[in-house]
Amino acid sequence: MAWQNELDELRKRKELIRQMGGREKVAQQHGKGRLTARERIDRFLDTGSFREIGALAGEPEYDENAELRSIVPSSLVMGHGRMTGRTVCIFANDFTVKGGSSDWNAIMKQDFIARMALERTVPLVCLYEGGGGRVSEGGERTIVPVNFGWAALTELMGKVPLVAANLGTAAGWIAVQVGFAHFNVMTKNSELFVAGPPLVKRALGYDIPKHELGNYNVHVYESGVVDNVAEDEEDCFRQIKQFLSYLPQNIWHQPPHVATGDNPNRREEELLSIVPDDPGKTFDIRRLLRLIFDRGSMFEYAQHYGRSVVTSLARLDGYPVAVMSNDSTWLGGAQDVPGAEKMLKFIDLADTFHIPIVYLVDVPGYMIGLDAEKTGTIRKACRVHAAMHQATVPWASVLLRRCFGVAGAGHGPYNRLNLRYSWPSGRWGSMPIAGGAMAEFRSEIEAAADPEAKTREIEQRLKNLSSPLRTAEAFGPVGLDDVIAPRDTRPILCEFIRQAWDVTATQLGPKRRPMRP
Repeated sequence: MAWQNELDELRKRKELIRQMGGREKVAQQHGKGRLTARERIDRFLDTGSFREIGALAGEPEYDENAELRSIVPSSLVMGHGRMTGRTVCIFANDFTVKGGSSDWNAIMKQDFIARMALERTVPLVCLYEGGGGRVSEGGERTIVPVNFGWAALTELMGKVPLVAANLGTAAGWIAVQVGFAHFNVMTKNSELFVAGPPLVKRALGYDIPKHELGNYNVHVYESGVVDNVAEDEEDCFRQIKQFLSYLPQNIWHQPPHVATGDNPNRREEELLSIVPDDPGKTFDIRRLLRLIFDRGSMFEYAQHYGRSVVTSLARLDGYPVAVMSNDSTWLGGAQDVPGAEKMLKFIDLADTFHIPIVYLVDVPGYMIGLDAEKTGTIRKACRVHAAMHQATVPWASVLLRRCFGVAGAGHGPYNRLNLRYSWPSGRWGSMPIAGGAMAEFRSEIEAAADPEAKTREIEQRLKNLSSPLRTAEAFGPVGLDDVIAPRDTRPILCEFIRQAWDVTATQLGPKRRPMRP
C-alpha cells in the first residue's frame, strides 16, 4: 500500500490521543464517580454517531530523529453527532488533561464547534468540567483577559438551543460559561465557582472546602445560576434530552409535535374541588397542572429557585407549551426577585423558540416588606413586564384564584391578543380586600363607633362586587373573555394550542431582541 507508513503514523497518533491524560488520570476520574470526556459524549449521543473534529490537536514531543515520542492531547473533545436522531454539535472538557484547563487548542476548538452550530443551525451541547485559565498561560508574558468565542455563544442564544451540563469541578471562565445556556444542569457531586478555595483564602482570608463553596445547593436552590440538579451523569443526559425534545432544531423551525395519546377533551372532576374556598389556604399547584396538561409531559424548569413561581415545559394534545403558574405554598405565591428572574428567563426562552405560553394565575402580588424593597423587586418587576410585552408568541391566561396588584397585572401582554379565562374561584383587584380595605377606607373605619364592625361591613361589600361573573359583564382590557368550569380548562387550552400552532408558523426566524443568558 502506497501510504502505509502514513496510515500507521495516523493510527499511532490517534491511539496516543485516546489515552487522554494517561491511565492514572483516567483511573482518578473514574474513582470520583465521573466519566471521561469521550465516555460522556458516547453515552449522550446515539451509538456510533459521533464524528470527532480536531482529534489530533495537542502538544507533541519529538525525538532527535523528528519521530513523535509523545503528545499531550488538547483538553477539549468536540464534534457532531445525533441525539435521538437529531443532529447536534457537542464538546466536553477533558479533566484528565491539565485538569480541563483551557489551552489554546481547546479555545480554538470550542470556538470552531460553536460557529459550526451557528452555520449548520443545530443545537450545541456543552459538557463542562475544568479549571478555566492558568496563571502561566501566557508563557513568557502575561496576557490581557479576552473571553474568546463568547460572541459566538451570544449569537447562538438567539438562534439555536444551547444547553450546558456541569459534571465535575468548574472554575473561572468555564464556570461562567455554564450559565451561558437556555438550560443548564449540574450533578450532585459537582462544584461550580468563579474562584476556588485557594483564591478565596488569599483574597478573603477564610478556608472553605470546594464542595461547600459551589455545590448544587448553592447554585440550584440559592443563586439560580443552574436550572436543575441531576442525581448523576445519566440523569443529567436524560434531562437535557427531555428539555431539547420540546424545542425546535433552530428558530426557523417549529417545536416538534409528539403524539401523546392523551384525549384533548379529557375533563377531570378533581379540578372542581382542588382550589380551596379560603384564599388563605394552599393547594398543590403541580397536581392541578398534571390534571390539565398531557399525562407525563410536565418537565419543570428551575423548580428549586424562585419557588413561588412554577415554570414548566409541557404538551397540550402533543404540542409543546410553556407553562407558568404560582405556588401558594411558598411565600403565599407572592413573586419575589428570584421568582421574577425565573419568569423573565422563561418568557424569553418560549418567545425565542416559538413556544406558546399558558399562565395559570394565583398571585397575591409582588413580595412586600423591607427585604423586598432592598433586593430591588420593583426593578425586576419592570423587566418581567418588558419581556412580556416584547414577546410575540400566542398567550393564554387562566385566572385560578388571586390576581392582585402589579404582579397580577403581569398575567399577560396588553399590546396584543391575550386570551383571558377565569375559574369561578377567580378574584382580583389592585390589592387584596383583606388589608386593602383599611388602606383605602382608613378615615371611615377610624371614625366609626365600632371600627372592627365597619371593617367587616366594608370587606363584605367589596366581596359582593368581586365575583368574576360581574367582571365578565364588562368586556375589554379590564374584563374577561369568559368564565369557565375548571374541568373545561384542558379542552379549551387544547383548542388554543392548535390555533397557536398556525400562528407560530408565521413567526419563524429571529426575534426583535436576542435571548439573554
